[in-house]
Formats: sequence, C-alpha cells, structure tokens
Amino acid sequence: MKAAVYEKYGSPEVVVIKDIQKPTPENKEILIKNHATTLHRGDIRMRKFDVPRAMWIPSRLFLGIIKPRRKILGMELAGVIEEVGKDVSQFKVGDQVFASTGMQFGGHAEYTCLSEEGLICIKPDNVSFGEAAALTNGASTALLILRDMKIQEGQTMLIYGASGSVGTFAVQLAAKYFKADVTGVCSTKNMDLVKSLGANKVKDYTKADFILDDEKYDIIFDAVGKFGNYKNSLKDGGNYFNVHKDPKGKMNVEDLNFLIQLCAKNEIKSVIDKSYPFEEIVEAHRYVDKGHKVGNVVINFS
Repeated sequence: MKAAVYEKYGSPEVVVIKDIQKPTPENKEILIKNHATTLHRGDIRMRKFDVPRAMWIPSRLFLGIIKPRRKILGMELAGVIEEVGKDVSQFKVGDQVFASTGMQFGGHAEYTCLSEEGLICIKPDNVSFGEAAALTNGASTALLILRDMKIQEGQTMLIYGASGSVGTFAVQLAAKYFKADVTGVCSTKNMDLVKSLGANKVKDYTKADFILDDEKYDIIFDAVGKFGNYKNSLKDGGNYFNVHKDPKGKMNVEDLNFLIQLCAKNEIKSVIDKSYPFEEIVEAHRYVDKGHKVGNVVINFS
C-alpha cells in the first residue's frame, strides 16, 4: 500500500509517499480502506517537532528522540472496513466508518488498522467521507470545551479564531445548539463564512483592535490559543477558555455519534477549505504550513 512517510523532522519535503506493507488486523482490530483523511495543525506540529519548551523532553521520548517513531501522520480518517479480526463484534466488513486515530496517527495511508474499542463510528450515507473525517478532532474539541463553559441560553460569547477547524465548529455549536449570542473574530475574507455559520456579529481583527471597544462578553473562547489581552473584553465574573489548556474531558464514541448525527441532519457542517488528492499531500503540507487555512484541509484517496 502507499503511505505518506516522514523519517525525520522538518519541512513539508520530509514527507515522501512510499510503498509499504499493508497491515493485517489483530483479533480485536479492523482494517479500514481509507477514502479520506485530514491534514491539520496537530500533524504539522508533529512533523516539525513544534512543542512547548516545557514538553520538549517527554515529547521527544514519546515521538522519537532522533527521528519520528511513528512515521505516518494523520489523526482523522474515514473509509470502508475491508477486514475484521476474528474477535471483532461491533463492526463488519463493508461498514462505512470514520475515526480519530489520536496520537497513534496512521491516517495518511491507504489502509489503517484500529482497535474496535477505539474512537470509531458508523458514517451515515448522506455525509461524505471528507466531511466525516474532518468532523472528529475539531468538532469534539469544540464540544468538550463548550460543555465545560456551562453556557446559559442568551449569554454573550466571543470566539477568537472563528474560521479555524475548532472555531468553525464552536460557532455552529455555540449558536445553534447552546443558543448563545455569538460574536466571531476572524480576518476580512472569512467574515461572511463565520456569519453564515450562526454568529450574530463578526469582527475583523485586521481592521480594528476590537479589544478596545466597549463590548464585554460573558464568555471568551480562544479557539487558536493566541488571544492574549482578553481581560478588557470580559464582563465582571466572565470566563475565558483557551483551546490549548481547557479541554477537561476526553473524546469519546458517544460524542462522535452525537456530532455525526447533527451533521447528517444538516444542523452543523464540516467547513472544508481545500481538498487534495493523496498524491499531492506534500503540497497540502505547504498550504497548511502558511497558517491561514479555513476550517479543514482534506486529503482524498483515489
């Protein structure tokens, strides 16, 4: 099978498509023929070994001291089950599924083996493989943090980074499910998109310093981890949440099923910025490296 392999840390060019051995599922594993995967900031950070200084040593030990231990990136995927281990009971050959591989990675390959006890769900027919693959990590992160906020209907909420993977899902869930009064912050070109996702107001951070205006919010959610001077924009007793620090729960199958059903009913959607064929995955790395992707970048297998 073909896989996008990186054998050293560095620029997009360290990623090379190679022929490697197709995996065989163990007794409790399923083999998925991947139709779509994603490329997001987590993959980029692993490729570059871009981790906080305080996490440098444990991250090196986990990821690989001199070179990557897990040579195939990809934390999200969607496809069709081709083979199951003899003790698998939850899935069968032919099931269309989507999954989060988490820190196991492995989604950037034509086939991936996962434990049936992992973060795997059935994909509805009316949700594409690309939409399903893009749903897992960004939407789950947004949902976990929004639950932690204990939002009350009608509360005012500012979402900074509203056009990113987590941000686009956070706007939709906060406005449509939690019924908050959402203000999104993004660049000029993404304002119409964020408005269409359910934000009542949209602020352009490239045009004015919005933290200097008079508006105050019950909740501020920094969906990209870059909003430093937030205190001026909080009401007394208001709360600030940071995507890098605040998810207290863990992604689970129940949440994935909840999210995919919202998607199947067109109550939320995966925002897909660009789709690349698998053969152009290095170009996809170059694009995501620029730091301006909107929503999600999907990689499609032919």
